[in-house]
Amino acid sequence: MSKRIVLGYLWLLPFFAIAQNKMTPELLWKLGRVTGLGISKDGKYVVYTVSTPDWETNKSIRKSYMIPVTGGTAIETNNPDSLVNNKNLSPDGGYMLSNKEVKVKKISGSDYYPELTKSNAYIFDNLNDRHWDTWEDGKFDHVFVTTVGNPREEKDVMPDEPYDCPQKPFGGDEDYIWNPDGKHVVYVAKKKYGKDYAVSTNTDLYEYDLTTGTTKNLTEGKMGYDISPSYSKNGTLAWLSMKRDGYEADKQDIVAFTGMGTVNLTKHRDDIHVQGFKWSDDGRNIFFWAPINGTLQLFEVDYTADTQKLPDIRQITNGD
Repeated sequence: MSKRIVLGYLWLLPFFAIAQNKMTPELLWKLGRVTGLGISKDGKYVVYTVSTPDWETNKSIRKSYMIPVTGGTAIETNNPDSLVNNKNLSPDGGYMLSNKEVKVKKISGSDYYPELTKSNAYIFDNLNDRHWDTWEDGKFDHVFVTTVGNPREEKDVMPDEPYDCPQKPFGGDEDYIWNPDGKHVVYVAKKKYGKDYAVSTNTDLYEYDLTTGTTKNLTEGKMGYDISPSYSKNGTLAWLSMKRDGYEADKQDIVAFTGMGTVNLTKHRDDIHVQGFKWSDDGRNIFFWAPINGTLQLFEVDYTADTQKLPDIRQITNGD
């Protein structure tokens, strides 16, 4: 949580400096673009990058910094990736998760008629031929498990499936994670095609077993969006969930497994739509951020497991 607060202040500082000046394209270009990389492995620093556009070279100059989570002076660093944990690396360090496009469906004219190498025609027999400004070309993003040190030794966890992970158009590598046991991968996918895909918001969480090569739907029966899976250090899985299919603006809650089933930790607060969350280090609480009264605030909720206790939601921040 400290990372987000600190980075928010860092991003606003340039605006304070030019508050008395008229905004021009030149001033806008001088503002650095801040990107958070994460908390350092020792938990003492926020690691981030600042990209500053250079209009003369038409490139951005990128520098990396670390700043104490308690505040202080930022220190430039040349090896930011070594300072933070890589969530795509397996717990034993032997495998790496990634995603890339795989050709699954025949769509183009040359797919059907290879001799027509210059054909640029698309052939569709179903809906979802185009998402916003992107045509469906028969390629789908799949999750891959690759042996560290041997990039040719890779496994597609979604072989021949006409589905995407990460989700289009906004999904990133937050759509797939390791189970802490290092033997399973959990990923987000909407396993529907054509018209069914176009009208549905029913994504699910799937668990792939590296040993058997089998896949299990962890959220079967939950009909809305199920996204953003995250394990506590104790091995409990939580995620963001919407209740109804077809309602992409439905209320979004935090749901977690209990060992006996699942528990919705935020459903009793109709005024809260959770945008993101993070487990506490001890696994007893979850920190989350949500808009309320026209502002974005930080909250904390206790993980009640399989008890009958009503989760206690506490607002941590206030103000503008």
